[in-house]
Amino acid sequence: MEPKIRPKVLFFDVNETLLDLTTIKSQVEVALDGNKDLLPLWFTTMLQYSLVVSASQRYEPFGHIGAAALQMVAANHNIHISEGKARSIVISGLRDLPTHPEVKDALKQLKQAGYTLVSLTNSSNEGVNTQFKNAGLTQLFDQILSIEDVGKFKPFTDTYNWAANKLNVKPEECMLIAAHGWDVAGALWAGWRAAFVSRPGQQLFPLAPNTEIAEPNLKNIADILITYK
Repeated sequence: MEPKIRPKVLFFDVNETLLDLTTIKSQVEVALDGNKDLLPLWFTTMLQYSLVVSASQRYEPFGHIGAAALQMVAANHNIHISEGKARSIVISGLRDLPTHPEVKDALKQLKQAGYTLVSLTNSSNEGVNTQFKNAGLTQLFDQILSIEDVGKFKPFTDTYNWAANKLNVKPEECMLIAAHGWDVAGALWAGWRAAFVSRPGQQLFPLAPNTEIAEPNLKNIADILITYK
């Protein structure tokens, strides 16, 4: 079997793909009176309303949407959280997250193999730059992109097209690496290639095209990608 052709650019989702959300989930759990079962609802509500904002041709920072989602979920369970408190929990929590254990070595491996590494996140420019600084990731990436500059959240096709244009590459020359089935699906439907990091609790969307790679961690994905020619 012939080795697969290398994508020209590897685009990485950030939250949950590279960064471990355990600490912010713990903070949100405390705010929700210790109800751990509400954490998935909070996260999916945040994603839902990011799409609502984009579909309405508006833009709000991802952290603000996450805070509003926290207020909504809390209110449905008779818990009051002020806007200020919710933003403090979500924004400060998102900006100070550690990487998953294998991430830095995997990124170094890909960089040494000659790949161009670019982040593509729903976080704001200020948010992702702070995240990368705190997590020690800044020097491992060739570019750090935020959807803030295009004003549409992933998985809108326009957003993937914008990112490809920023790097002056064709969609088929791009590969998204992400731990969310919705993000992988959006990239595939935009004509990109994709690799899925199957972090605990994450699944591929069964109605999307098949992804090229699916592995439980970034190191396994890096090991496969360095065999591409």
